[in-house]
Amino acid sequence: MGDTHEPSLFPVPGPDSHRQPPVDAPRPWESVDRGQAARDGATGPEPPSRPICPHCGLAGERRLTYTGQHVLLEPLPAISAHLVPGGHRWHIDSGGQAWNSGLEEPPPGTTCRVPHQLACPGLTLDEIKPWRWLDAVREENACRARRQAEEDGFPGALPDAG
Repeated sequence: MGDTHEPSLFPVPGPDSHRQPPVDAPRPWESVDRGQAARDGATGPEPPSRPICPHCGLAGERRLTYTGQHVLLEPLPAISAHLVPGGHRWHIDSGGQAWNSGLEEPPPGTTCRVPHQLACPGLTLDEIKPWRWLDAVREENACRARRQAEEDGFPGALPDAG
């Protein structure tokens, strides 16, 4: 289960048949879904490919996400969500689909699954960016410090005191 993302559209008989879009109709939300999937790390190999990581060759557990893409999860049991960086916490719903809880602080006792991407020996932490939110905060603080320095008339750099 969870290895297909084929549309489940079927023709509706009767007078409402014209209200259902054809299977090949453009879906403008797809590019947004693909972008969200990439930000969430849902970049697992799509069926019929085997659920093998292209970076290290290890097998993972492939799950369909709400965006219609697949995420490759570590085949480990669920762990405490507080141990996993925000944006990398994956949960499985009762239908077997995976969803990312984003940057929200998890409630106490919550468990989650870890994406293989986070534990992949073929990727560096710079490539994975597990603390994206911290990078964004650091960038904003750097901008604020520059603005404050400009407002207070501080020089851009300190002189070399040797």
